[in-house]
Amino acid sequence: MPPIVASSAMAKQAEQLKQDGNNYFQKNRFGAAIDAYTEAITLCPNVPIYWTNRALCHRKCNDWKRVEEDCRRAIQLDNSSVKAHYMLGLALLQKEQYADGVRELAKALDLGRGANPKSYMVEEIWQELAKAKYLEWDHESSRRTWELNKLKEACESALKEKHELDCSQMEGCIDDRSTSLVKQLDALGRVFRKATEDDTPIEIPNYLCCKVTLDIFRDPVITPSGVTYERAVILDHLQKVGKFDPVTREPLRASQLVPNLAIKEAVHAFLDKHGWAYRMD
Repeated sequence: MPPIVASSAMAKQAEQLKQDGNNYFQKNRFGAAIDAYTEAITLCPNVPIYWTNRALCHRKCNDWKRVEEDCRRAIQLDNSSVKAHYMLGLALLQKEQYADGVRELAKALDLGRGANPKSYMVEEIWQELAKAKYLEWDHESSRRTWELNKLKEACESALKEKHELDCSQMEGCIDDRSTSLVKQLDALGRVFRKATEDDTPIEIPNYLCCKVTLDIFRDPVITPSGVTYERAVILDHLQKVGKFDPVTREPLRASQLVPNLAIKEAVHAFLDKHGWAYRMD
């Protein structure tokens, strides 16, 4: 059999094995699906979707080591694979490699938004990214809080020891020195409260929130009328309700939406400083 014909036959057989794997997956027969995808990979190892499909099966089996291995191979073959970056990010988070996991999820989110901003996958990736960023913040916040409390206790102890030493060495004016100590402790408390402000939840500014969902922006776009919306929300409105701006009622087409980079940058800056805002209630 000529090489080209043989190659075509193998590709056709691999596609059939992929379809078999898909059928097994739909029936929750993940072991059988893995076997089918593995045979497809053996025939055609340079097809990224075979690797990501098998990685999804490993994910269902909680075999995160193999998820990572298959996703890394898929990314080598296609660096624009949304599913590969997404599942690699999840696998890294399982290893508590938060920074690397967040980076992969962010990459998947950017790729997914470019391909289809309204897809269920974009929402799912955002949910996982927000959860990971919140866990990353919570871990660092707990560490900072512990360190600040220890430092505060040490400072208070030093002030009180100095006060006792001063009182033992000097006669009279005890009340004045006690008043001075109270003021010093109060000033110290203010300093440490200031140090924890970024980790204390506050109300998110209105200009960082979508007028429709009232949630903090993820992918803000601005209309010709100057109103900013969440991209997926306004696209859904244009498709299901009508081609007009929901606030100004002016005619509006999807092609007129422009990324609001200023708001997007402001949101990133706010989230970088206030990681608690990633919490999804």
